[in-house]
Amino acid sequence: MAQEHYAGGCHCGAVRFTVDLDLDQSISCNCSICRKRGLILAFAPVNRFQLDAADGATQEYLFNKRMIRHQFCRACGVEAFSYGAMPDGTPMVAVNARCLDGVDPTALKPARYDGASH
Repeated sequence: MAQEHYAGGCHCGAVRFTVDLDLDQSISCNCSICRKRGLILAFAPVNRFQLDAADGATQEYLFNKRMIRHQFCRACGVEAFSYGAMPDGTPMVAVNARCLDGVDPTALKPARYDGASH
């Protein structure tokens, strides 16, 4: 897959977004939160992400090194995306590929990432 345009959001629809992603570059992380939530993550520069949620629809959660700003829907609790930075400091968005409209997560082949060791 090359970079494509996707729409997605949380379970209840209060959080909606559009994003340009290459799902061939997705990862499955084993850190404590990704492992428990079963996240498959794909990354995009912030300027390729458009949040369409109503004001106040998300709640932020920080843990460990407090580098990733996990965004949860206040109504249904689904984490559809998070904000962070690439290793070079470029602001990015990590999108939960399971929250993309029309994407079958079982068709993805995410690379394994050892977030538990970082």
